[in-house]
Amino acid sequence: MHRTIALAAGMVMLFVATVAILLNVMPGPHKRTDYLVMGGAATLLCLVLLFVVLLTSPQKPDKVDPD
Repeated sequence: MHRTIALAAGMVMLFVATVAILLNVMPGPHKRTDYLVMGGAATLLCLVLLFVVLLTSPQKPDKVDPD
């Protein structure tokens, strides 16, 4: 449960940081397509983070029934 909350919070922070950086980097005035590109790039980075964390973290061990 804590792992899921931490992963979700990290993804939200990464999304906000990416959009904030792109808002400052891209020259204004911003058009609708600029916001689309910013959101798409932020979503891509969040999904990459999710897959990297899920692939590199160890799986939970199977529960062994006591005999």
